[in-house]
Amino acid sequence: GTAAGSGEAELEENPFYGKYRHKIQELRRSSPDVFESRMEKRSEVKKQPVGHSKQGEFIRCMEEKARPIFFAEGLGSKTSKGGFTKDKTLDSILNVEMVKEKSAEEITQIWNQYFSAKDTVYAVIPADKFDLMWKRAQNCPSFLYALPRKEGYEFFVGQWSGTELHFTSLINVQTQGENAPSQLVLYHYPDLQKEKGIVLMTAEMDSKFLVVQDAQCLANQVQLFYATDCSETYALVETFNHRSNEFKYMSVIAELEQSGLGREPRPGQASDKS
Repeated sequence: GTAAGSGEAELEENPFYGKYRHKIQELRRSSPDVFESRMEKRSEVKKQPVGHSKQGEFIRCMEEKARPIFFAEGLGSKTSKGGFTKDKTLDSILNVEMVKEKSAEEITQIWNQYFSAKDTVYAVIPADKFDLMWKRAQNCPSFLYALPRKEGYEFFVGQWSGTELHFTSLINVQTQGENAPSQLVLYHYPDLQKEKGIVLMTAEMDSKFLVVQDAQCLANQVQLFYATDCSETYALVETFNHRSNEFKYMSVIAELEQSGLGREPRPGQASDKS
């Protein structure tokens, strides 16, 4: 009613109105009921004694909303079974439009800083390295990875599906076949590859089976096997995909131990290499 009407006139005299006019008008257009209820709340606030002014709070709230944020947190994403996001786009994580003006170095810094506070795996991959991995993934979409465990190694199958790389333990594959659930998914985003020369990567994992160090170890192995310059190392991937009868599990472990990604001899244990 009239209270809201007079409230609007008063709002327009407010020095902050100009600053947020666009936002206020947008709110009024997109959710008139929210706008009305806010206007009514304002007229209630007017009746309160001066000491309780909510004006400062209102301004703070508007400023926080207006502050440019690079990351689109809290957007409703579609999760599939196992808590993994279906069709996880870069837009659902990053405000892509906003980082377009940034340099590759700045974007790298923003990405790394944001994810360093989270319990997950992330990376910024140079475009040429990703191109090599991507070309090889088309030809060899799956590979067997080995994760160091207390009692030796646990094997995981990594399967590319578009730019997502899904991992599930070999035991799961053997027992559940096609229905084996993913335990780790690496998401690669080539959205900024042409413009900025970088591909962003992040991950989701099932924390019942893996901790971040495990996920990191698997992610490092993807680089080791798919982005290698060494043809003998990549030959293992080709063998696994095209001549699986010749593939030897132990060759993966040998490669890992040589690269330093394998099991570290525990303190007090003699190394086998001595």
